[in-house]
Amino acid sequence: MSTENTTQSAARERGADGVRLSAGDTELTVHPDHGCRIGSLRVGGTELLRQGDKYGCFPMVPWCGRIDHGRFRNGGELHQMPVNSPPHAIHGTGRNLRWRTARTGDTTAAFTYELTDPAAPWPYPGTVTQVVELAEDGGSLTLTMGVEATGDSFPAQAGWHPWFLRNLGEGQDVQIDFAPEWQEERGPDHLPTGRRITPKPGPWDDCFGMSRGVEVTLTWPGRLELTVSSRTEWVVVYDEQEAAVCVEPQSGPPNGLNTAPRLVTPIDPLEISTTWSWRAL
Repeated sequence: MSTENTTQSAARERGADGVRLSAGDTELTVHPDHGCRIGSLRVGGTELLRQGDKYGCFPMVPWCGRIDHGRFRNGGELHQMPVNSPPHAIHGTGRNLRWRTARTGDTTAAFTYELTDPAAPWPYPGTVTQVVELAEDGGSLTLTMGVEATGDSFPAQAGWHPWFLRNLGEGQDVQIDFAPEWQEERGPDHLPTGRRITPKPGPWDDCFGMSRGVEVTLTWPGRLELTVSSRTEWVVVYDEQEAAVCVEPQSGPPNGLNTAPRLVTPIDPLEISTTWSWRAL
């Protein structure tokens, strides 16, 4: 096959069908045109993520979880975000946009979008970058996201919302193991009340604190063990759905733009990473 044909074939593979990365017995597909979500993660031929337009694993940016009635302040300015989960705004706008593919290789790819993209505008200019990287042996995946300000400073958050399959097609359902130091008390409006409580047993749709870094292990007995780790201290665990469970490392709690704002400035970007590592059982 000629070099030209090879290039055209690679372009097709990384176009409408997404950007495909592989290492060892692991394959994943990222869809930059669909919110830069990971649409598929297959280890040893087994799919780990729930399939469908809303699922896979999507980046939450420039905020995570819910914002109270979609409103947040930056100094004296009050901003209204689209209320996409009434009465709140949820999970940011990056998951709804077309990201630009900045670079690709066999095991790594980088993607960007502008915060002021007219398809889902944010009131402050800046750039978001996501890097997706498989380990050379195919035994782990590292996701890194950065939020940069190119003008005025603003509060922001970033994180990921993976939908791991509850059952891999045979055997027992997944088991979740983690040891948080506290749980954010959840009010009737699904927002943290600001009170930290002793962690309660599930099922959960709750935010937890792990001050030494997030570490949550998912075990499909007899099949696979997968650990989600991150240096951030916040993780939301959601296991109220029959088909999937979610372990969401993020840079702050739900409604954090109002309660725990982390300012992004031109000299102080926000950066967060998470690593998923796995082993067969």
